[in-house]
This record gives sequence, structure tokens and C-alpha cells, in this order.
Amino acid sequence: MEKTMNIKSKLLLALLATSSAAFAQTAPAAPESAIAYNVGLVSEYRYRGIAQTKGDPALQGGVDYTDASGFYLGAWGSTIKWIKDSAHSSTSAQTKGPVELDLYGGYKFEAAGIAYDVGYLRYQYVGNTLNQNTTDKLVNANTDEVYGAATYGVTTLKYSYAFSDLFGNPNSKGSVYWDLSATYDLGDGYSLVPHAGHQTVKNNTNGYTDIALTLNKDFGEGLVGTVSAISTNGKGKSALASYLTSYDTAKSTVVVGVKYSF
Repeated sequence: MEKTMNIKSKLLLALLATSSAAFAQTAPAAPESAIAYNVGLVSEYRYRGIAQTKGDPALQGGVDYTDASGFYLGAWGSTIKWIKDSAHSSTSAQTKGPVELDLYGGYKFEAAGIAYDVGYLRYQYVGNTLNQNTTDKLVNANTDEVYGAATYGVTTLKYSYAFSDLFGNPNSKGSVYWDLSATYDLGDGYSLVPHAGHQTVKNNTNGYTDIALTLNKDFGEGLVGTVSAISTNGKGKSALASYLTSYDTAKSTVVVGVKYSF
């Protein structure tokens, strides 16, 4: 496991990215109670369009419990690099947080031919010390969101609302992300997923839009491969680069991944 800040908080946009090739973190619907596990590898972890691993691969995995009633719980994790890279050289030894752990729960139901999904998602950056980056006046990276989604046919619209500060950005409670996607079955195990999202950050003008096009291939026996083309209208390297590496976290890229579910 992702995975938009004020001008000073250059790398923190690295948390606000589309991870179309990094796999969905919301528990799948199931007709009966079940527990499912997954492990995966991506060439780069992107979340809401922005790089989380500085262009390097990420190891990911999770577990989901789905109840026949529609309730679900889950946990998903990924390696990351953006927190370490968010510090200036004078504070880099203090700023750490190599793992993202997402904890979520919600309820899925259907009414009038529309499938709904409402829930809560906690982004826990294990042991992170982002608030020790006093140069940029950052706060703890841990973030809490509630979300609601509606699916009609192949199209899903999702709304996420942060009721905590967003990924280390101070005074950002109330930030919002809109996500519009569709899933087209191409047959023979292939599916195509176009996506568009828009992130706004409370008390900040550095909102942005991300787009992605993902081709999935189900090889059977729980194995799925993905190829995603991802782009954003972020402001470029000067505003979105890591302090330590100058890596452009918002540049367009292609991400490949593989996931095994069991």
C-alpha cells in the first residue's frame, strides 16, 4: 500500500493519488459470509494519481470479511516512501513511516436497482513522525475518511470526506475526493476501467484532477494482472517533488501489477 498540500508541503500530494493498478481497498460484495485474503506487487504505488513509492515497486496485501447481511470489515497494507521523502535534509532522520495500513468497514445494499456502499476508512501510517517536520509545519499523517458510493449499471460514483486533517496537511479537515469510474467486461477475463477523480483540500488551493485507464486480466485461480495509464493535472515537479530525490510524484506513468486472492 497510494499512496495536494500547501506550497511548503511538496511531497504530501504523494498521498493523494489514484492507485488504479494498486488494488481496491474496499471489501467486495459477497452473497454469503466469507473471509478472503490477497497479496500483490505493483511496479509503483499510486494513490489518487500521485506516487507513494518514488517510482519504486510496492508490496501489498490485505484481508476482507464480508457478511451475508451486507456488512464488511477489512485491512489492507502497502510499503510506501513518501513520508520519509517529505522531510528536508535537516529533518529526514526524524521523519519516518514506511508502511501504510488501511482499516475499513461499511455496509453494502441495493435499492431501486442501484447498489450502495457506505463506510469508514482509516489510513494508519505506522509509526509515522511526519509532525516532526517542523520546517513545513506538518501534522501527523494518519487520516480518517467516511465515504459513500452508488453503482448503476457499469458506472460508480464515490464521495470521500475527511473528518481529520488530510495526510499531514494542517487545518484540512473537510477535504473531499470525488471518484467516477466504470467497469466494462471485454470477455475472456479482460475488463477495462476508466477513472476520473478530483481532490480538494480544505483551506488550500492545491486541488487537482487525476485520470486513469486500467486493463485487468483475470487469469483464473485467484490471479489477476493489471496495466494502468495514470495522469494528473498537478502543477509539476517544482510543486510536487520529493525534497530528497527531486522525483516528480505527479508525472504521467504506466503502472503494472499482479494480485493473488485466496
